[in-house]
Amino acid sequence: MKRAFSVLAAAIIILSACSHGEGLKISKPEHRGMNGERLTLIDSVINDAIDQKIIPGAVVSVVRDNRVVFLEAYGNSQVVPDTVKMTKETLFDLASVSKCVGTTLSFMQLIEKGLVRLSDRVDRYIPGFVNWTDPETGETDEITIQDLLTHSSGLIPYIGENEYRSRFQVNQPDSLMWYIATQVPRRFKPGTRQMYSCLNFITLQNILQKVTGERLCDYAQKNVFDVLELKHTTYFPLFGEPASNAAAESLAKMCAATEVQADGKPLIAAVHDPIARLGNGGNSGNAGVFSNAMDLSVICAALMNGGAYRGHRILGSETVRKMFEIPIDNDPAVARALGWDTYEMYPGTSGEIFDRTRCVGHTGYTGTSIVMELNTKTAVIILTNRVHPTDDGSLGRLRATIANIVASSIEE
Repeated sequence: MKRAFSVLAAAIIILSACSHGEGLKISKPEHRGMNGERLTLIDSVINDAIDQKIIPGAVVSVVRDNRVVFLEAYGNSQVVPDTVKMTKETLFDLASVSKCVGTTLSFMQLIEKGLVRLSDRVDRYIPGFVNWTDPETGETDEITIQDLLTHSSGLIPYIGENEYRSRFQVNQPDSLMWYIATQVPRRFKPGTRQMYSCLNFITLQNILQKVTGERLCDYAQKNVFDVLELKHTTYFPLFGEPASNAAAESLAKMCAATEVQADGKPLIAAVHDPIARLGNGGNSGNAGVFSNAMDLSVICAALMNGGAYRGHRILGSETVRKMFEIPIDNDPAVARALGWDTYEMYPGTSGEIFDRTRCVGHTGYTGTSIVMELNTKTAVIILTNRVHPTDDGSLGRLRATIANIVASSIEE
């Protein structure tokens, strides 16, 4: 065990050294108009959650105006079967935060390139994809790309693991897409309501792959993560070649553990989400990205800068503006932006102090979250593995409390 730990530590040191200077610069909070003493209140919030066994550990980053003003690691990244200390470099299974930083950013590039349009019908790209039919009138309304991105398509939220296993064998992505396209219910007329659905983003994944001829994991790696020079962000496909470079094996050793499986071992560098893991083999539109706090800080800085950081552009400024807007042609009941949550949908995540009209973000089932307040260019990144060793605990209050601490620390 001691030798294994020393190898892991060496890998962390090497990769950290390689990435030094490529992430955001670290600044004293006071140099960015923030109260550093107030930010240290985050320590007690996280440590209390660890003491209550809500989470085994966490990494928190606060970004303000292109600088990291707070970055701390707490507790452990693994407690079963061995205990491994959390570090600032630890990678986390982002779960549904993958929808934003992987699928959405990639898909918005397709729109920029003229390869797809928000108003395009889904069945233009997925032959046989069933649209909405009104059960009373028999009238049909098409489901569009925008409906998928805003979770207003009417597709049911999920396919349970037991249901999937009863219908398919492991790693049958084509069969999974066929099932979504033709068999799962559509609950309402597109654009009139919202229902959060992982199936929306699996559908977006399949559209991207048809248009580009590449796996989502490969496209996102090449066109988003590598462009921003992120060294600790990747998918870990269970089948085929890894999405990342030769450092994939080392990165896998740096991942926080998630839920313990039936064999008594936790998942490490294998996506926790059952459909992403069993149906799509880790290359999935709804989950599958692994990243750390510093890399996510770079992504947030780029987006708060209008799509670019240090000369590396992933999206145009007008595209970012559009992405963060609630589409005006959707019913007011649909308060989601394109691939991102707004305050109107989940006010608790961003607390009560930030400007509610300028907050966007997303949460992940495993215990991850991003909140960006666009006026002040402030981001709050909370990474935990709350599903380790068991799937227990709620982070709603913790996320809101930390957001309030950060917002109240802004002095200019």
